[in-house]
Amino acid sequence: MTAGTDPVVTFSGARLGFGDRVLWDDLDLTIRPGEFVAVLGPNGSGKTSFLRVLLRQYSLDRGTVTTTDKIGYIPQQHADEGDPMALRGRDLVGFGVDGNRWGLGLRGRSRRRDLVDQALAAVDSLPYADAPLGVLSGGEQQRLRVAQAVVSDPDLLLCDEPLASLDPTNQQVVVDLIDQRRKQAGTAVVFVTHEINPILPYVDRVLYLVGGRFRVGTPDEVMTTETLSELYGSDVEVLRVNGRLVVIGGEDAHHCVDIAETGSQPL
Repeated sequence: MTAGTDPVVTFSGARLGFGDRVLWDDLDLTIRPGEFVAVLGPNGSGKTSFLRVLLRQYSLDRGTVTTTDKIGYIPQQHADEGDPMALRGRDLVGFGVDGNRWGLGLRGRSRRRDLVDQALAAVDSLPYADAPLGVLSGGEQQRLRVAQAVVSDPDLLLCDEPLASLDPTNQQVVVDLIDQRRKQAGTAVVFVTHEINPILPYVDRVLYLVGGRFRVGTPDEVMTTETLSELYGSDVEVLRVNGRLVVIGGEDAHHCVDIAETGSQPL
């Protein structure tokens, strides 16, 4: 586990907006080693923008944010990675070593090969390490993206909808790999997703963004009828069915849907 308990992320009085549109204001949030934070909300609420602030691609309008320098990043599956038939699995993971995908920029061919092989082995991807990305399944590709993100030994792992387009079995595989890294290395996880159910057993806290407002707390504190109705400004009902959350929204919260369904439905 990572030594020490110093925060890996600290937001203080943070505000982010684009013109007249404010995504959040006066956000205070501290994320510590080994914590699993889910970022939820409807399309356009600022989930990916939150990650871009942490990646230092966006600057706050007001307030401050401090982060660790050791960040791993798992992009959405449709991210452009070049010719899928020319790029091999180990090439993709190697980007994390070279620094092309938020890695540490380590050098040395032998050391590089060892790091790539260790990361591939950690996600059980050695059997197809030399296969072109274009012939691999979505689940196999996402395993490689996890390997790419952790090869630089990050203190903070940012995940941008890594379960999108995956079937339930592969969703579970990817979540287990991320949680394994969290437990073994004390890596904090910030996980953007449209549906909380696949990660619900792992989540420590939720950051829920909607309409320029937000709530932070445990799933039991945030994912309630009262809290979501207040955030959306209309009647929203949260049910628990067989250990899964179902969110049902009224006419004014049409994007708040049954998140027990597997797929890409927005929350």
